[in-house]
Amino acid sequence: MTSTDASGFAVLRNRDFRLFVVARFFAGIAAQMLVIAVGWQVYHLTGRLLDLGLIGLSQFLPFVVFALIAGHAADRFDRRSILLLCALLQLVCSALLFMFALSRIAHTGPIFAVLAFLGIARAFQMPTAQSFMPNLVPVELLPTAVAINSSSFQVATIAGPSLGGVVYSFAQSTSGALGGAGWTYLGAGLLLLLSLPMLALIRRRGPVRAAAPVSADHLLQGMRFVWRRKTVLGALSLDLFAVLFGGATALLPAFTRDVLHAGPAVFGYLRSAPGIGAGVTAVALAIAPLRRRVGITMFAGVAAFGVATVAFGLTRHFAVAMIALAVLGAGDMISVFIRHVLVQLETPDEIRGRVSAVNSIFIGASNELGEFESGLTAAWFGLVPAIVFGGVATLVVAGLWAWPLFPQLRRMQSFDELGERHPAAPPPPR
Repeated sequence: MTSTDASGFAVLRNRDFRLFVVARFFAGIAAQMLVIAVGWQVYHLTGRLLDLGLIGLSQFLPFVVFALIAGHAADRFDRRSILLLCALLQLVCSALLFMFALSRIAHTGPIFAVLAFLGIARAFQMPTAQSFMPNLVPVELLPTAVAINSSSFQVATIAGPSLGGVVYSFAQSTSGALGGAGWTYLGAGLLLLLSLPMLALIRRRGPVRAAAPVSADHLLQGMRFVWRRKTVLGALSLDLFAVLFGGATALLPAFTRDVLHAGPAVFGYLRSAPGIGAGVTAVALAIAPLRRRVGITMFAGVAAFGVATVAFGLTRHFAVAMIALAVLGAGDMISVFIRHVLVQLETPDEIRGRVSAVNSIFIGASNELGEFESGLTAAWFGLVPAIVFGGVATLVVAGLWAWPLFPQLRRMQSFDELGERHPAAPPPPR
């Protein structure tokens, strides 16, 4: 395979990879529609900023409990079957949320309980999906595959919130606020239903290895691996603390209603703005893969994320907010892309699920726990100060990680360095 082939879209000729991307695309739109409906519904029911944070916490706690077990499962069992079971559980959760909306539920407790099951589904889905992709494509196409998969996901994060916001707003005008939530949940469920046959048609299943006891030694092997690889530890912890403090998107329902004085449709547009920036960036990375100054580029992306968060918190104008959120998404995409390729190239396939589980814990902590942190700080000292504080804290984290803590990550020049030191295992033959 030539370098030109590896840097283009040759990976799209891979049937299993196409099915995987399409299934993840449908599931991604559904997940974003659920985010829109749950966030607006909960804030409508209670009006409390802290409850927006509890949306993230209710998913994070079960996620972190099951993540290491999920990584062990991804290394021992059929990865495609695990993804199918996760999609089925998400479909059941969408159906339950739809039933709650139809029954005009007045309390948030049952909603948070369903979100906990969504957290369990994500705990198994994330490490399995991350470890499954290197089984679908040759190693030389992995960076391009990551960029295309990320592009697809970011298009979903654009389409999902916009579609969810429009559906919610239209249905709310005819059926009331809870009716808007119901129709949005129904749409998400239908998309999850469409993703199931796509996953079922994938031929490759990932390696199925001899059963091993679920011991502490096996579960912690991924943790030990990450601790020994300082570049991996630096990349994962950078994302953890940067996004933990910069979780402005969790406060978008309150920002939309209380600062911009707008409704769910505008909320959907704002929620899609990070996906626009991230999607454009992911397409650029797929067309022209990053080859030089990888480390410093990663830190630049995190810095852009922090500056954009501050700008978003300080504005009172919809257009400026959209631009700031788009820049935020672009910066985050750069960091996510580099981190994901770095982790996959550094990790042998036999422990890739467990290492991906550790990666998922860091991601879950930064996203869901970050939502809780944002809701908590907003409840303490106000909506706008909490957003601005988060952006400043992200910039501080980027500076600390780039210089005193992980200088080797800043000095990393290319992904080829990783492939030479720790070659990734090629996918098994058909």
